Amino acid sequence: MTAEVTPSDRIKTERNGHILVITIDRPEARNAFDHISSQGMQEAMDLLDNTDELFIGIIRSSSEHFCAGADLKAAAKGGTRSTERGGFGILKRPSRKPLIAAVEGYAVGGGFEMCLACDIIIASETAKFGLPEVRHNVVAIGGGLFRLPKRMPHHLAMEMALTGEFRDADYMYKWGVINQLTDAGKAFEAALAFAEKMLPNGPTAVAASKEIIFQSTEWNEKEAWAKQMDIANIALKSEDRTEGLKAFAERRKPIWKGR
Repeated sequence: MTAEVTPSDRIKTERNGHILVITIDRPEARNAFDHISSQGMQEAMDLLDNTDELFIGIIRSSSEHFCAGADLKAAAKGGTRSTERGGFGILKRPSRKPLIAAVEGYAVGGGFEMCLACDIIIASETAKFGLPEVRHNVVAIGGGLFRLPKRMPHHLAMEMALTGEFRDADYMYKWGVINQLTDAGKAFEAALAFAEKMLPNGPTAVAASKEIIFQSTEWNEKEAWAKQMDIANIALKSEDRTEGLKAFAERRKPIWKGR
């Protein structure tokens, strides 16, 4: 009898100090997402959000490709990839804490949209990105069509969306979509080093800063002055804020608790 596949089989999590490493592990399907995978990613996002001691998340793959997007075979059978956090368990409502995508190989369709839902993208020279949905008369409804034009020039985003053509990592880096390029096989190592650069900072302040930027796309400037304070006050009234000021006065490194 074949064992039942669970969300944690497809999306594995491992704690590395204050960093949650989230690994997409479905190599036989180039890490394409079905409902079980989406549930696994949602559970990983919930774990990151609900664990004070975890400050940052890194999403990577277990194989040579990051994610080939949606499992079209499952979709043809009527399968869904939607969750409370949107498609792929992340696309509409990613973690409120910083997320880094460590990309090797193909990140296309929903895989690319998952990268765009992250805050930092680090990619190896092997990486390729694209929104090929139109080739199958499908529409990229996972955020790519409105997030990508905010990350690169309008006409170049339009070109990718309307042709479905892939672009390599060097091209995406040139236009500012990728933060850092690495040698092949080194994306996760670089993502880990990037995360460690953030760890000395107050985690509640980092999370608040990320969340203000994330939500501000829906605010006009007048709204932003007021609405940012609801988010900022979580950090400004936290134990970490007290610890940060105390550590500064005592000329020592702060001991952050994430609350």
